[in-house]
Amino acid sequence: MGNLPYKVRVGLGTCGIAAGAQKTYNAIVPLLEAQGITPEKVGCMGMCYNEPLVEVIAPDGQSYVYGSVTPDEVETIIEQHIVGGTAVQDLLVLSPVGDTDDQPFMAKQHRMLLEHLGKINPESIDSYLEVGGYDATKKALSMTPEEVIAEVEQSGLRGRGGAGFPTHLKWKFTRQYEGEQKHIVCNADEGDPGAFMDRSVLESNPHGVLEGMLIAGYAIGATEGYIYCRAEYPLAIRNLHLAIAQATERGFMGKNILDSGFDFSIQIREGAGAFVCGEETALLMSIEGKRGMPRFRPPFPAEKGLFDRPTCINNVETLANIPCIISKGSAAYNTLGTETSKGTKVFALAGKVNRGGLVEVPMGLTVNEIVFGDLDLCQYDHKLFKAVQTGGPSGGCIPAALGDTPVDYDSLKAIGAIMGSGGMLIMDDETCMVDVARFFLSFTCEESCGKCTFCRTGTKKMLEILERITEGKGKESDIDLLEELGKKVIAGSLCGLGQTAPNPVLTTIKYFRDEYMAHVTDKCCPAKQCKALIRYEILPEACVACGLCKKQCPVNAISGERKTPHVIDPEACIRCGLCVNSCKFNSIVVTTGAPEPALQ
Repeated sequence: MGNLPYKVRVGLGTCGIAAGAQKTYNAIVPLLEAQGITPEKVGCMGMCYNEPLVEVIAPDGQSYVYGSVTPDEVETIIEQHIVGGTAVQDLLVLSPVGDTDDQPFMAKQHRMLLEHLGKINPESIDSYLEVGGYDATKKALSMTPEEVIAEVEQSGLRGRGGAGFPTHLKWKFTRQYEGEQKHIVCNADEGDPGAFMDRSVLESNPHGVLEGMLIAGYAIGATEGYIYCRAEYPLAIRNLHLAIAQATERGFMGKNILDSGFDFSIQIREGAGAFVCGEETALLMSIEGKRGMPRFRPPFPAEKGLFDRPTCINNVETLANIPCIISKGSAAYNTLGTETSKGTKVFALAGKVNRGGLVEVPMGLTVNEIVFGDLDLCQYDHKLFKAVQTGGPSGGCIPAALGDTPVDYDSLKAIGAIMGSGGMLIMDDETCMVDVARFFLSFTCEESCGKCTFCRTGTKKMLEILERITEGKGKESDIDLLEELGKKVIAGSLCGLGQTAPNPVLTTIKYFRDEYMAHVTDKCCPAKQCKALIRYEILPEACVACGLCKKQCPVNAISGERKTPHVIDPEACIRCGLCVNSCKFNSIVVTTGAPEPALQ
C-alpha cells in the first residue's frame, strides 16, 4: 500500500504494560512496518480502565482511540481501518464521529497538565519540542528571576503535594536566603495507596517536569536539582534518565543554557519506598544518605535544607504546571478554579468506579459533580454511594451527605479532610468504614519512622483498638478513646505523617459513628465486611446440592451429600468468599452477627 499518511500510537505506561500493551505493541510493529508506518510509543492518557490503548490518527487529523486491544485484534484494526478506511466500531472508545460510552471521560475534563499525556513520545525530546517544549524555558530566561516568581504568584498555584502551600512563597523564601549553592528538589516519592498521578506524569512527559525544575532553579538561584523518586517506579526513572541526557545534549541543561549564563543540572535519587520520605525533611535526609527521618523545624528547608543549603522542595504535579503557566501566562491559569484554589487538579480515581484512571478538572467542583453529575467521569453505577476518601492515609472520609462540598484546599480542610496529592477512593454501601480506618491506620503505623512517641506508640494503640472493634471485641468507650488518642497524636507528632495519620479514624467516627456503634454494641458489621462479624449460610430451599461450593472450599468447611442441602461450619469457615462466587444458584448468603456453631 506504500507509505500511508496514518499515525498510530500505542500507550506504554505502566498501566498499559500491566494490561498487556507490550504484547500488543510487539504484534502491531511488523504489521504496520509492512504498510510503511512506524508506531509511536506514548505514555498514559488517563484511561487506565481501557488499556491497552491504540490510537489511529487519520490523514485528516481526526483521532480514533481503540481500547482493550489484544494482539489478536491488531490485524483487524490495521486491515479494516488503516487499509480499508473504516473504523472498527466494536473496539472504539473515543471517536470524532458519533458518541461512544467513554466520550464523556475525556470530553468533559479541562486538561492543562495532562494535555500532552498519551500524545507525545516520552523517549523523544523532539516529540516534546513539537508541542512547544522548552518554550517556557526560553521565555523564563528572558525574564528576571523576580518576574518569574511574580508570574507564578499571579497564577495562584499552590503546592499539589498535599497542604497547598503557595508555590511562589516557597520560591521567594528560598531566593532570599544567602548561599553559595542552592537546590531545587522534586518530590516524586508518591506513596499513597491508590495514587498514581506523579508516576503517570513522569513516565509520559518527563521533559515537562525537568523544564519546571529548570525554571524553578532559575527563579530561586539554584544550579543543582534533585529528583527523589521511589525505586518502585522503574519506567519513570528510566524515562527521566533518558530525558536528562537528551536535554543536556540539546543545550537545555548543563552549562550556559541557551547562552543565558545560567547553569543547571539534575540528579536522580531513588528512594527505598518509605512513606515517611514523602515528608520533605525526611526526604532530604534520605538524599544525603542518612536514615529518612523528619527534622525539627525551624530552620525550614528554604533556609537550611539539603546539605545545610537553601532548598526548595516541590512535588511533581506542582513543577509540571510551571511550563504551562510561564508559556501561556498566569491569566490563562488563574481564571480556573476558586478564589483561593486556582487552576486545575489531577485526581486518580479508584474504588467502586467503572472508569478508574486519571482526570484533570478545575478546582472547586463538588464531590457529587466528579462522582456523578454532568461530567460522568467515574461512571458510577454501583450500589448506594457512601463516601469518598481523599488524600490517602493522610486524608479523611467525606460522607455522601457532604457530596456538595467543593473539592478545594480550604473546603476540604473545613470538614476534616485534605486534598492530599490527589487520590480519590470512591466507596459504596458495601464498604465498612471502620475497616477502612483500620486499613489506612495500619499503613501509617507501619510506615512511622518511630522518632516521635506520639506517632510511634499512639498510632499502634489506635490500631489495636480498631482491630479489637472489627473483631467484635470492642466496647463503647473505645470510640471516645480513639478520638482522644487521635487528637493527641496530631498535636504531639513532629511531621506530617503523624499529624495526619488519625484523619481517617477521626472523620469516620465523626460521620459514621453509628457504624462504630453497631460493631461495639450489636457485634455486627452492617457492610458485611469484617470477617469476625459475618458468617456464610447456605439456604436449604435454594441449594441443589451440586457440590461445586464444597469443591471450592479450601478448608473443607462445607459438608453434605448429593441431593442433600449442604451446610457450612462457621467455626471452620475462613470467610474467603469462594463458595459464594462459585454458586450458580444464589443459595449462599452472607449474614452479619456473631457466628453460631453448625447444627449437628
